[in-house]
Amino acid sequence: MYHFSGSVAQQASGSAAAVLEPAAPDQNAMLFQRCNWCGTAMYHRLLCPVCQGSDLRTERSEGTGTVRHSTVVHRNTPAARNVSMIEMAEGFVVRGRVMGPPIGIHSGDRVRLSTAKDPVRGEPVFQLLDEPYRAWT
Repeated sequence: MYHFSGSVAQQASGSAAAVLEPAAPDQNAMLFQRCNWCGTAMYHRLLCPVCQGSDLRTERSEGTGTVRHSTVVHRNTPAARNVSMIEMAEGFVVRGRVMGPPIGIHSGDRVRLSTAKDPVRGEPVFQLLDEPYRAWT
């Protein structure tokens, strides 16, 4: 996994390390890598999972995606919470949390990035774009 460390000395512009570091980090932006060789998008990887290339460039996600899987977790938490796999519009999958009632989040729901990181768990937090379908109301 790639994690930016503020203690690392800044490299001269044009070096390989400068490509991975955003010029002005935005706290509410989700950054991902794209392989320069095959074009595969990935989240926090050192090597491309398709071609094993290390020539990756950092891009900013627009923040929209679709819930591919969601589950309710009751362990190690005072209240039930959801853990969801979100397929972003750029083509990579990220694990995160969707705000709302855990039972009301389903596969296929469209979501938008709310904050880049949960302050407790460090996962991205999303919010639903569409109101949940209520067939019986």
